[in-house]
Amino acid sequence: MSTLVVGCGYLGHRVGAALRDRGERVYGTVRSLDRAEEIVGRGIEPVIADVLDLDSLRGLPATERVFYCVGFDRSAGAAMHTVYVDGLQDVLDSLPRSVSRFVYASSSGVYGQTDGEWIDENSPTRPQHESGKVCLEAEQRVRAWADSRAGSVSAVILRYVGLYGPDRVVRRTILERAEPIPGDPAKFLNLIHIDDAALAGVATLETIEVESIYLIGDDRPVTRREYYSLMATLLSAPEPRFEPTGPESRESSRDATNKRVANHRMKRWLGLKLIYPDITTGLRAAIGPPNLRP
Repeated sequence: MSTLVVGCGYLGHRVGAALRDRGERVYGTVRSLDRAEEIVGRGIEPVIADVLDLDSLRGLPATERVFYCVGFDRSAGAAMHTVYVDGLQDVLDSLPRSVSRFVYASSSGVYGQTDGEWIDENSPTRPQHESGKVCLEAEQRVRAWADSRAGSVSAVILRYVGLYGPDRVVRRTILERAEPIPGDPAKFLNLIHIDDAALAGVATLETIEVESIYLIGDDRPVTRREYYSLMATLLSAPEPRFEPTGPESRESSRDATNKRVANHRMKRWLGLKLIYPDITTGLRAAIGPPNLRP
């Protein structure tokens, strides 16, 4: 079995490495030679390609499976819609006919609920901010492409909550500097450790009978106050302070949503046993023991 990981970034290279550890052949797209050298060390065969460069997508390897997890790089100068929707479409149009399973890493941002309610895969999607809207449009492109293949490919949408882990701990620097944290401390955060996020990707690729959508998150959403208070304790940092978001700030649309993501389908149908069921173990692993902190 062979897999192409489109976007070997924070999540993608971990999915690829886990598959390679199982003895499978894995290709991964990267945009630079430096990054190619990095993933070679994980046993992933690099493919220099950019979703915004159609010529670079010609001749993608003929694999049975694809895991698509291209993130948005603001420094690249391209619009979010161009990357998430147009770039995705170019990849879909360039894939060989050998692909029989396509897994798209989307976002729980497609849900815009505001009252702290529990949501699952059957909850209505009503995104509040741009990233959720373009992810929802991208999902529609994936479904349309799969339908055009007349049943020869199964497409699965993974709606990930916030990823965290080594080198990616949300607002760590702000907390260490004792700066105020924007947002309502009573609202919920939905998170999953990167190691568990990668396991979910692998399980979706390897499970024979799959649903079309899974919400990917840990067992227990937490309030911002609990998250930042625990981080402060682990870092020996000052207790967190919070401030309201300004109406024109980028944070205001994010602060407008408030929901709790249920992971029952993920655990039941993918058989996933989380390494870090919630932040009490996951955040400690992400930050590391005191003598290993930067």
